[in-house]
Amino acid sequence: MQEYIEVIGANENNLKNISLRIPKKQITIVTGLSGSGKSSLVLDTIAAKSRRELNDTFPSFVQQYLPKYGRPHVERIENLPIAIVIEQRKPTTNSRSTVGTYTDIYALLRLLFSRIGKPFVGYSDSFSFNHPSGSCPRCSGLGEIRELDIHKLVDFNKSLNDEDTIHYIAFGKGGWRWIRYAHSGLFDLDKKIKDYSPEELELFLNSPQIKLKNPPHNWPKSAKYEGLIPRMYRSIINSEEGLLHAKVLDPMLRMGTCPDCKGSRLNETIRSCKIQGLNIADVCRMSITEAKSWIESITDKLAEDIKRNVSERLSALEEIGLGYLTLDRAIGTLSGGEAQRCKIAKYINSSLSDVLYILDEPSVGLHNHDILLMQKSVQKLKANGNTVILVEHHKNMIEIADHIIDMGPGAGANGGTILFEGNYKDLLQSETLTGSMLQSTKQIKKAFKTPSNWFTLEHAQVHNLKDVTTKLPLGIMTVIAGVAGSGKSSLMEAFRLQYPQPEDIVYISQKNIGISLRSTPATYLEIADDIRKVFAKANKCKAEMFSFNGKGGCPVCQGKGVIVSDMAFMDSIETTCEACGGLRYSNDVLQFKLQDKNIAEVMDLSAEKAYSFFANTIIAEKIEPLLKVGLGYIHLNQSLSTLSGGELQRIKLASFLREKGKIFILDEPTDGLHLKNIDQLIALFETMISAGNTIFLIEHNIEVMKSADYIIELGPSGGNKGGEILFSGTPAEMVQSSKSITAPYLQ
Repeated sequence: MQEYIEVIGANENNLKNISLRIPKKQITIVTGLSGSGKSSLVLDTIAAKSRRELNDTFPSFVQQYLPKYGRPHVERIENLPIAIVIEQRKPTTNSRSTVGTYTDIYALLRLLFSRIGKPFVGYSDSFSFNHPSGSCPRCSGLGEIRELDIHKLVDFNKSLNDEDTIHYIAFGKGGWRWIRYAHSGLFDLDKKIKDYSPEELELFLNSPQIKLKNPPHNWPKSAKYEGLIPRMYRSIINSEEGLLHAKVLDPMLRMGTCPDCKGSRLNETIRSCKIQGLNIADVCRMSITEAKSWIESITDKLAEDIKRNVSERLSALEEIGLGYLTLDRAIGTLSGGEAQRCKIAKYINSSLSDVLYILDEPSVGLHNHDILLMQKSVQKLKANGNTVILVEHHKNMIEIADHIIDMGPGAGANGGTILFEGNYKDLLQSETLTGSMLQSTKQIKKAFKTPSNWFTLEHAQVHNLKDVTTKLPLGIMTVIAGVAGSGKSSLMEAFRLQYPQPEDIVYISQKNIGISLRSTPATYLEIADDIRKVFAKANKCKAEMFSFNGKGGCPVCQGKGVIVSDMAFMDSIETTCEACGGLRYSNDVLQFKLQDKNIAEVMDLSAEKAYSFFANTIIAEKIEPLLKVGLGYIHLNQSLSTLSGGELQRIKLASFLREKGKIFILDEPTDGLHLKNIDQLIALFETMISAGNTIFLIEHNIEVMKSADYIIELGPSGGNKGGEILFSGTPAEMVQSSKSITAPYLQ
């Protein structure tokens, strides 16, 4: 008998009091226009409810350390399993985290080498580059050294008594770090550093930790003196503080591979232990596909259990299309899509069952060639007895759904309702926008624009590029295509490095724009100041009166619109401010009007309505780009934290739309976009080209490729098997190419 997750009365964000049933142990796909309410239903309602209730099972002391999830606006949800959310979010950029450590494969390899490696050099922990017995002493297990440029740290023309002689935190005159040199009694504080004798300079810069023989009275009794350079490395450069104050520290450092361990992170003793002629660092330098072949070639009976476990994990990564990654690849260098697939691979081998897996756009960053692998992985999660919900737009992913929910009909306030529920065949027959667009097929562009000029990229060797020399067209729309990891982003990075006028390049990456409770489209596009000035002029008062971050803010909630009550060990409770009703402004400010609207009412207008309200003004000019990128439905005062990744990227694009004669590089601009939104975006790009701009799109979407003037394809595979140019030319020429991997999908 089929069981269902039952959602009753969901009102989160733009949802219109919807109720629905989601079949358990099936694949359900939620689709619809960008901003139609997909994430509000799946992430902000279903996932948030499950995570909150799971957190409530822990003691209150533990709950204070767990992530906080908002209380979703829903009457109730029945038969809700524990939810595991696999988002499109890059993991932490911790330099000690690699693909091997992130997937637990490295922990198993450590056990393998401690068990059958020759000679025996220690137990499992000894093979960890994060453990003192295993890490390289020169780089502390980081694989690279940051060499201090002492002349950027110290002004040798000054004395210790001068201001800003040592350019780092707390080393200024009177600072607690400065005291350790000034109060040591070892130096003349008025003598310039350049005038120190060789002995004094060696003591000041390079002395190891020593106990002072006759220290002055103000020297702490238990303290040891240490030279400036070893102290910088020990307590700052090789510590968490170095990461915290990277902006100050990085200009003083030169980066390079550690000469002692050659980047392996491990000391010489650990590297001497080998299996079949390879040490653990050699294995981690292999691609996942190569490592799988190596592990399967081991015949030692002591390794059987470990061999099976490692092989299963490597197979899962290979099956999901990540065979090109190496185990020593820093996790911070992965794209959001690669990180998401690493997580999926991790859960495929999990023995957990009856779990709800929620995947946010798993097709993002995937070539059509890799989509088949993703389909199989999602089906494996279901086969293990789990419920899978995907927020998705890709036609091939929608095809594998047992159940489809189509949201709409529009975006923002015009969305939030369910237009269709059923299977794929019925969706195609439905009269919804999604159903009709899934059936339509865009034709390859007939007339291709001629480049205004060409730029020759020479001998590019960034990351996996294999000494690439190629011509890049200017003044037209070019798609950089290829399978995941083939070198698309690397090609554009090389272009940015070689192009003689880097100030002409606008690079819009996948990274989110800075978001906070107080950041809105009006503040990001610098519209808010202009609106405040108009209100000030109309009401003959100061502009700062109309800022909720300043004098105009509600005195009770300080302009936040909510009151956050700290409940000690329990979850903080967030309630709408009763004084301002969530409007953020004080009652005094709300008395002032502009065309019968107060400041709160104007800021709550959608971009579309605000454009009409401020017609023929500088404010309308600044709002117009939002309409052009298809974001007319979002409100001027909407918190950026409520927007999807695709919406945030388009806000970023909107901020540059008035530029002319620029080179735009966009990384996967169709992420999270419905087919209808993609058509709008293509039309926008055409307008930008007509205005004299150049556009390069790192993109997999076939509809976008058919609309391009030129395509450059990299491959043939990912990682060290990629980095070559497979094809350059128009989409019509690509269809005829025998080398192209993309050509069959374009046909």
